[in-house]
Amino acid sequence: MILSHWKKLGYTTKPVKRMTLSDLKRQATLQGQQTEALETGRTRLMITGALMALAFTGIGFRMIDVMALSNVSEPKTRNISQSQNLTFDRAPIVDRTGMLVATTVKTVSLAADPRKIMDPQDSAEKLGQILTDIPVAKLYKMLSRKAKFVWVDRRITPTQQQKINALGIPGLEFRTQESRVYPQGNLMAHVLGYTNVDNKGISGLEKSFEETLTSQGEALRLSIDGRVQHIVRDEVQKAMTEFQAIGGSAIVLDANNGQVVSMVSLPDFDPNQPGKASVESHFNRTTLGVYELGSTFKIFNSAMALESGTANMSSSYDASKPIRIARFTINDYHGKNRVLSLPEVFIYSSNIGSAKMAEAFGAGYQKDFLQKIGMLSPSPVELPEVGRPQYPKTWRPINMVTISYGHGIAVSPMHVAAGVASMVNGGTHYQPSLIMQDTKPKGTRVISARSSKAIRKLMRANNIAGSGKKSNAIGYFVGGKTGTADKVKATGGYADRARISSYVAAFPMHKPKYVVYVMLDEPKGNKKTFGYATGGWVAAPIIKQIVTRAAPILGVTPIDPTSEEVNRELALKLPQDSHT
Repeated sequence: MILSHWKKLGYTTKPVKRMTLSDLKRQATLQGQQTEALETGRTRLMITGALMALAFTGIGFRMIDVMALSNVSEPKTRNISQSQNLTFDRAPIVDRTGMLVATTVKTVSLAADPRKIMDPQDSAEKLGQILTDIPVAKLYKMLSRKAKFVWVDRRITPTQQQKINALGIPGLEFRTQESRVYPQGNLMAHVLGYTNVDNKGISGLEKSFEETLTSQGEALRLSIDGRVQHIVRDEVQKAMTEFQAIGGSAIVLDANNGQVVSMVSLPDFDPNQPGKASVESHFNRTTLGVYELGSTFKIFNSAMALESGTANMSSSYDASKPIRIARFTINDYHGKNRVLSLPEVFIYSSNIGSAKMAEAFGAGYQKDFLQKIGMLSPSPVELPEVGRPQYPKTWRPINMVTISYGHGIAVSPMHVAAGVASMVNGGTHYQPSLIMQDTKPKGTRVISARSSKAIRKLMRANNIAGSGKKSNAIGYFVGGKTGTADKVKATGGYADRARISSYVAAFPMHKPKYVVYVMLDEPKGNKKTFGYATGGWVAAPIIKQIVTRAAPILGVTPIDPTSEEVNRELALKLPQDSHT
């Protein structure tokens, strides 16, 4: 009855299957395996958790050590003396304002294992379409060598690397290396020099400071001001073009410490690609070239006359007739043919008057004086490219006379700039330097303050009444001296129409701060100069432009040209013409 009732409600009944002994054993085995798996998983989780806890504990202790126990203000470094294998990247070079002018970057080079090159000709032709600077014939020669390793190109661009990689040529490989880069291009070519493919300095400051640049991480700071350098290079380049000169040189020198603010030699080159420049472009006219620089030497000759006590500003010399010494005749260019005062000898650039000054103080004094201001030794400026002055082994009377007006002795423009600085700064000679110095160097007194003041007056007078008028930059009281000399021929004697035209100046003359020297090599006169190519016509105007543009950058403020105080300081009476 109960069963029929359950069936009415929809429930059914099935007979219960009885479990055999084997079924019970199978179920027990299955339960044991499940239990074992759970235990194994639990064990693994515990081990993993313990390891993670240990790791985080270690990290925590290290963080506490770094943040709380260590002195983080001083990074830990290795002592160089304890590790001979410790090396630095080549240090950067900056100008005096901090502008980067040389640095080291990572570049990619292309090398090859010729043994793995299956088709050298085909590979060379494909590479030649990418490495356009290398002839296909040269590439083929490299890829055909019986060698394990050859350099194909020591510096390739990322684009070239990508294209070469896409060629899929077996046997080619890329290698990363350091390369020197010069962000300013030609601007300081002869100052910086350059490095070879192995990043070793082979010219300029790169060579002079090889050890310093490769053993310390600090940047080498130059005394050169990149802004002034740009101005000077621009003005000399324009003058070279205007007067068809084959070369040019210019220097801006701090008169009171010898630091070189600008140094230019043209033509120049791009130190990023030195191999593409001509041999002439690599020649540094400013420090390596030595020349007979003509009447600029009358600055030194006048200083010798005053300092030796054989003359004063009132002394006079008969320049009415040429001087005959042995088989040589000394003449004046556009001479006055009369007696000249010492200031007039300087202003009118009388060779006769200069020779008679030299005769008064003598050859011995002249040689000692020039030695004292560095004219008989290579310039101490920090460059490997420095020329050795040329002067007579035996200092005879004729040598003494010609040297008095800048012939018979050959020096570099750097010699003249440094020498003139010592003549106008109060009488102290400083060695020229391209490296920025925090302290003023110790100089050597070479003339008295009184003689130096007289030289300043002479140079300023030359800009008013002599050949320096075209160098006058309004408000800066420029003073200077021209120099025009025929070039010495390789076969001896002097060239007829090849000359060195120069001008050396200082400003402001009542308290000189800078010396500026400009030289043009073989300039040609034009309609503007009435055919003249002398220093006063072609070099003096460059001085005016450089001073006008660079003085504000150098912090030199223009002065009222009518300032009674300054004009009185520089006043110089010319006896013959009876005017000041």
